[in-house]
Amino acid sequence: MIGHLRGMLVFGLLLFCPCMMRAEKFVFTTAWTPQAEFAGYYVAKEKGFYKEVGLDVVIQSPTLSSTVYHRMETDECDAGIFSMMSAIDMIANGAPLVNILQTSMNSSYLIVSRWGKDPMKEKGKRIAVYMAEPNYMAFILDRKKQLNYEWVVFTGNINVFLSGGVDMMSAVSYNEYLLLRQAGFDMPEKSIFRFKDHGYNIQENGVYVKRDYYDTHRDQVKRFADASKKGWEWAAAHPDQALDIVMKYVRDAHIQTNRVIQKLMLKEILRLQIDPDSNQREFRLRPDMVEKANLLMKDFGMIDRDVTYAELMGQTKITTTKTKAK
Repeated sequence: MIGHLRGMLVFGLLLFCPCMMRAEKFVFTTAWTPQAEFAGYYVAKEKGFYKEVGLDVVIQSPTLSSTVYHRMETDECDAGIFSMMSAIDMIANGAPLVNILQTSMNSSYLIVSRWGKDPMKEKGKRIAVYMAEPNYMAFILDRKKQLNYEWVVFTGNINVFLSGGVDMMSAVSYNEYLLLRQAGFDMPEKSIFRFKDHGYNIQENGVYVKRDYYDTHRDQVKRFADASKKGWEWAAAHPDQALDIVMKYVRDAHIQTNRVIQKLMLKEILRLQIDPDSNQREFRLRPDMVEKANLLMKDFGMIDRDVTYAELMGQTKITTTKTKAK
């Protein structure tokens, strides 16, 4: 009888304490190489938050030849980071995705002029755009304002801009903008066009899974999302310790950066996570920003149908359309 009760107790503990069970492998691909942009996920792994919910999380970095989309399409990872506009684009073109965690609550995009001029007055000029992420906002702005920019693709090095090879650069406030500041480049405010200040405040990065994976692993993705939130909240409360963890990943991957730039990046990433209305870190898609993104993308021919908030959240039936090549 005692042995039977002991067995029932152990079984109950296994049911209600996932950390005592064999951890489930969960492969997660970030948007780029290790940096403070992904601090919350590194924290969640190193502090044991994923393990506490029964997950053995493997954090991968994509490459130019093996993108996040490719890895998800070929089932090399279970979840990956995409901007909201990228997710809308893919869903509209037949690749059903579901948002399981939203970290960005604000747009980080901006355009910087090389010559200290207003980017809106630089019609027909050469602008560098990042090749690893579709530059939806820059393309929309170009068409809306009839700027007729000449696009020059770059891989992340700001030298093409600093050398004068282009007149402007599309950048984000947590990366290229900080690198330009660190390089001592003079950027008067008139030379910077910040999208969020001109009616284009659209949420960016979130974590997505394929719809069929979401339908069969809802508990698993919820546990991953909850532990990731905990990681980000810990990073916000302990930025210096979080930075120590980031630098470990940076060193292990042999990334050429420094602690100063990573500290600035983490500070900006955490700022961008604050909802502009509630002033809280909410980790959610905003229906109004989803609607705005759809309107902009449809108006400029980037998608031919609305991708609703409910669809992004996996709350509707899958709509099948022809998949556009990526």
